[in-house]
Amino acid sequence: MAYRRTPAVQARLDAQREAVLQSAVGLLAERGYGGCTMAAVADRAGIATGSLYQHFANKAELSVELFRRVVTREIAAVNAAVARRDAPQQRIAAVVETFAARALRAPRLAYALLVEPADAVVDGERLVFRRAFRDVIATEIAAAVAAGELPEQDPVLTAAALVGAVGEALAGPLAAEPEPEPRPEPAPSSGPRAVSGSKSDSDSEHSDTTTAVVPALVSFTLRALGGRDDSDA
Repeated sequence: MAYRRTPAVQARLDAQREAVLQSAVGLLAERGYGGCTMAAVADRAGIATGSLYQHFANKAELSVELFRRVVTREIAAVNAAVARRDAPQQRIAAVVETFAARALRAPRLAYALLVEPADAVVDGERLVFRRAFRDVIATEIAAAVAAGELPEQDPVLTAAALVGAVGEALAGPLAAEPEPEPRPEPAPSSGPRAVSGSKSDSDSEHSDTTTAVVPALVSFTLRALGGRDDSDA
């Protein structure tokens, strides 16, 4: 008779798998694909490396699942931003604004998702990722054209070009972000932890980059579509 897992055993394995994926997301955001090794993920999740192979056969399989989880989260954030806008052009701007701002807030993670060298299977997932964003933008372009807000054009072709342009424009700022410092071990404390009231230089530089890049990408997008943005006189 074939062995059948009890509900308790299956629940334990499911919880362990979830802990593995959460740990992998954290490592990906800190170290990228290069630092997201099977051993490092297992260590972060608090399990033996051998136990990790009960869930994922190799790093490529883990990376694909990890990629899908993070991408699903990003697509959901974009769709939520789009739903808060009324006019089609505003909805297109919301896609670019949300995607770019979130990428610049988590540059190491975004770099891993977009351009960091990875396994071939991950490159395949990146194509799915780009197509998902393309489809969101294409839907809104088609609505704007139908409403007479934009000139006639191929929504899918234009959307694909925009996704490529935005990704390429972000590649430089994302690659220029410094490597994160290792997380310090918590130190014992006899009183409340001191809280700094000022931002670091790196925080200020990051804020400046976001302030400059995101509006520029939104403006570029609207003009490339044949529309107008608030800076047009």
